[in-house]
Amino acid sequence: MVAGRWLTSLAAAGLGVVVVTVTAQSIDRFHWWAGFVLVPGALIAASGGPLLARGGGRAFVGYLLACVGGLVFAVGALLMLGVMGKGWPFMITLPALAVAGTYLWRSPDPLPQAFHRTVAMLALNAAALGVTFLLLVNDVLDFGATGWWGAFMMVSGVIILANGLELLRHRIAYRAQAVTLAVGPAVIAFLLGLRFLRDWPF
Repeated sequence: MVAGRWLTSLAAAGLGVVVVTVTAQSIDRFHWWAGFVLVPGALIAASGGPLLARGGGRAFVGYLLACVGGLVFAVGALLMLGVMGKGWPFMITLPALAVAGTYLWRSPDPLPQAFHRTVAMLALNAAALGVTFLLLVNDVLDFGATGWWGAFMMVSGVIILANGLELLRHRIAYRAQAVTLAVGPAVIAFLLGLRFLRDWPF
C-alpha cells in the first residue's frame, strides 16, 4: 500500500516533468538548465503525496511538502517555457492558494477558527489579486490609471470585519476584545482601499 502510493506519486511527478519538457521543445522554448529547478520541485511535491494520503498528523507535513514542491515546480516550468515575464503572477496566486487550502485543518475552538478562516479568506483574495495581475500583464485587462488594487484592500477589510462580527454569536471569553481588534484593521483597510480606488489626495 505504502509502496504503491510512492510509485503513484513519483509517476505523477515524472509525468509532469515530461509534459513541461515536451511542451517547451514543441514550441522551441526549451531551456535545459531549468530542469535543475523543475525536477527537484517535482520530487519534493512527490514526497508530500504519500504523507498527505496517509492522513493524521503527517497529512499537514505532506501538504506542506506538496505545496512547496508545487511552487518550485511552477517556477521551473515558467523558466523552462521562457514565460517568466508573463507568468510571474503565478508566484502570488499559488502560495496564496496553498495558504487557503490549510482551512481544511479547522480548530474546534471558535476564536482560532475565526482567525484561521480570516487568514484563509484573505489568501483567496490574494489569489484573486494574482489572477488579476496575470490578466493585466497578458493584456487581457486594462484598468488604466485607476488604483484598482484598492478594491482588493476593501475586500480584505470586509473579510476581517465579517469574521470578527461572526464571533458575536459565540459565548466565549474575550469575545468583545476579539471583535474590537478585528474592527480596527478592517476599517483601516477598507478606507485605504477606497482612497486608492477613488484616487483621493488624503
